Amino acid sequence: MEKIKTALVGFGSVGEKTHAPLISVCEYLDLVAVVERTKEKSKEKYPEISIFRSLEELLEADVADLIVIVTPNHLHFEQAKSCLEKGKHVLVDKPVTLTSKEAEELKNLAESKGVLLSVFQNRRLDGDFKTVQQIIKEGVLGRLVHFESHFDRFRPNLTDNWREKDIPGNGITFDLGTHLIDQAYLLFGNPEWVYADIRSQRTDAISDDYFDITLGYDTIKVKLTATVLSNAPMPKFLLLGELGSYSKYGLDVQEKALKAGELPHGKDWGIEQEAAWGTVFLENTAYKYETHRGDYRLFYTNIAKAIAGTEEPDVKIDEAIAVLKIIEAAFQSNKNGKRIYL
Repeated sequence: MEKIKTALVGFGSVGEKTHAPLISVCEYLDLVAVVERTKEKSKEKYPEISIFRSLEELLEADVADLIVIVTPNHLHFEQAKSCLEKGKHVLVDKPVTLTSKEAEELKNLAESKGVLLSVFQNRRLDGDFKTVQQIIKEGVLGRLVHFESHFDRFRPNLTDNWREKDIPGNGITFDLGTHLIDQAYLLFGNPEWVYADIRSQRTDAISDDYFDITLGYDTIKVKLTATVLSNAPMPKFLLLGELGSYSKYGLDVQEKALKAGELPHGKDWGIEQEAAWGTVFLENTAYKYETHRGDYRLFYTNIAKAIAGTEEPDVKIDEAIAVLKIIEAAFQSNKNGKRIYL
């Protein structure tokens, strides 16, 4: 398979620490260009690439077939639309756009051009989430009645990051909420209703930095929460069933490794130490349940093969649209103080 020429639009923390390394180690992709408005930081690690000062310059040069957009959320729609109109395959960092209507427009445009449009949902490849999928599939806990997913951090000080500024698409709900909702949607499908409490808890915070979102289904309650003011251990996942429970603490190991500058190489990538495994609690016993290997590398391999026509994309744009509709319902619920039925 000939390598697909790939360009990265945006070289902030996520572009530099996550996307660029994953693209660079993918045997089917060739990182040929990066859009950096003022700096040339990407040249330090990838000296062979070309740097462009704008998306327009990149598209005019026509040097890449796959465009990966890792810019602030409010720029995604117009940038993705420009790329699709040029007949480029497009991968957009989550949540793809700010509204489901915009995402639907991009979907129709991609279909009319016959190109790939997908969304970067790497958290589907977290080891703990893959483990949860297996536990549910195996019926370890019997009939599941409660599913709880946390994404808690301790970041009490405000930063200059665009996510904390007064711009559309800011805040923790569009960020971490997109991951948690996507995982829940993958496990349980579309909920009947959404109820949400979304807040700005830190002093002088402009954007939302806390959410508690409940997704209503017939037989199971799904509770999704995130905060930046949790400095005490909280379970990442908590599952309750008729036969027992499962709890898991700690985040997937890959993000920490990428932020530390580690290249995603080798047979030990994404493997969690036994001490961090979650625990299954049954009526008369409890035992550690091995955490599956997490592997974000598989995401870009799938994107390349989807472009080549040998696989379906794992993350489909219809799924991203469904997640956006749940996010829209969450904000509406928070505003109105009641359940929003989908």
